[in-house]
Amino acid sequence: MNNYKTIQFELSDNIGIIWLNRPEIHNAFNAVMLKEIIECYSEINKMNDVRVVVIRGRGKSFSAGADLNWMRDVAKYSYQENYNESLIVSECFKTIYTCNKPTIAVVHGAAIGGANGFIATCDYAFAEQNTTFSLSEVKIGIVPACISPYILKRVGEFGTKDLMLSGRRIKGDEAEKYKLVNKSLPENELEEFVSNIIRNLMTSGPDAMSSCKNLIFDISNIKTFDSSIDYSARMIADLRASKEGQEGMASFLDKRKPNWVK
Repeated sequence: MNNYKTIQFELSDNIGIIWLNRPEIHNAFNAVMLKEIIECYSEINKMNDVRVVVIRGRGKSFSAGADLNWMRDVAKYSYQENYNESLIVSECFKTIYTCNKPTIAVVHGAAIGGANGFIATCDYAFAEQNTTFSLSEVKIGIVPACISPYILKRVGEFGTKDLMLSGRRIKGDEAEKYKLVNKSLPENELEEFVSNIIRNLMTSGPDAMSSCKNLIFDISNIKTFDSSIDYSARMIADLRASKEGQEGMASFLDKRKPNWVK
């Protein structure tokens, strides 16, 4: 894994942790950070020793959104330059959303504007109760366009309208009610809760979890209802015949743990 300028990657006990690492500016992101995140997730997809991916922020905040200096530069770009830069933003969120491992966002301090894209694209998101969330782009005359597909998926149409049109700030408990995060907890309970989630994921077959993510993505985004019938039947037939599927079914019948559980 490369030495990055704006993020850090750690691997421990099959858990890959990506740290947003610009604490001096509350992990505000720019084009460099987005490209590094794309590269990091792309590498993680190839790493068999990574079973779960966690994204977090160094310092006082998860992320304050887009870097103001970057935004100042972007404001001077031509339309084509703006479009090209926006494609990097969209590609970053798509890369997280399509990661072939289970993904978890652990959020604290603040998640402002586009930072909510890092949250909404993850399979799970957990936050400290005192975290501040805001989709505040309308306050400066723009919209949270690149993250909108994922916010809509997580929150739903009318909740998204409320958060995006008002740009208001909410705390962790309200973010949970909107389903922007799976759960909001007191600071002293968050780490143990996340650890329990990860322990539970580690008892699932790694290939099965990847296939499950592909199944949900394809059924949700690509397949019609009729085409999903044959697609899903073929998937389960393939998995039952796979090495991991055979081991999983054998371990169940033998009343033992499968070989991927330590």
